[in-house]
Parts: sequence; structure tokens; C-alpha cells
Amino acid sequence: MKAKEIMVRQVYKVKENDPVRDVIEKFIKYRISGLPVVNERNEVVAYISDGDIMRYIGKHDDHVFGTYMYTAVIKGDDEEFDERVRRLLPRCVMTIAQKKVIAVDAEEDIEQIAAILGKKRIKKLPVVHRGVLVGIISRGDVIRHSFQSLL
Repeated sequence: MKAKEIMVRQVYKVKENDPVRDVIEKFIKYRISGLPVVNERNEVVAYISDGDIMRYIGKHDDHVFGTYMYTAVIKGDDEEFDERVRRLLPRCVMTIAQKKVIAVDAEEDIEQIAAILGKKRIKKLPVVHRGVLVGIISRGDVIRHSFQSLL
């Protein structure tokens, strides 16, 4: 079975210049947790997930680094949680999205897709054809198509 046979063709996505507000709105509206980020040619340039949002709005502790002769303190958050949340919304999606994206070709075998999802511990894979986004595959899609005929 190939990626093109099991992928979801209706892919929710954001453009590389969109604000994070657009991401959050789609997360809420479509009950999803991640989106491919595409350029004007519909090529995947990044991926943003709920984890990226959590890392930004979550508490950042102070870090102290020291040696015998030198001590440095990297300050954590000065602002409150609500302020971090408000400040995130107008930011460009590319400032927090993951730019190293793992994607699969539409002709990729389901066995290889399962291996990538498992080994890389990711939830979804963008599917591309000639570099252009054509679909998305989740862990659930692989499980459904792998076991449906056996149950």
C-alpha cells in the first residue's frame, strides 16, 4: 500500500508569512494539533505543532552555568503566562515552526511510513509529489489501513 492510497487529501496548512494566530484558529476550528507550513508554490518549508506552541508559552526557568572562574545566568521569563500567550499571536509562524521537516513521497510504502512515524516519534507526515504538498498521513491512518481488514 502506498502513501497516496491512505493519505488525507484535504490538508489544513498555513503559509510561511502567516501569524501564529492563524495556526491557533485552525487548531481550534478543526481539532488538529499540527500543520504544514508552505510557500507560495505549496512546497513544505516547515511544520508547526502544538508542542512548538507549548515550548513558547510554557515557563522558562533561569539557567546558571559556572566554572571555577566564571558564572553566568541566563534569565528565564520576566513576563507572565498571559503576556507570553498574547505576544505569540501576531508573531510569524516561521519564528517558532520546525524548519527541518520529514515528509514522504506519495509513492512511499506504508511499511516505511510506519517505520518513520515510530522511529522519529512524530504524529503526522506531510505527503509530497514532486516537492508539492498533496496530503498528510497520521499514525491513526496507518493503523486504520493496516488492521481494518483483519478486524
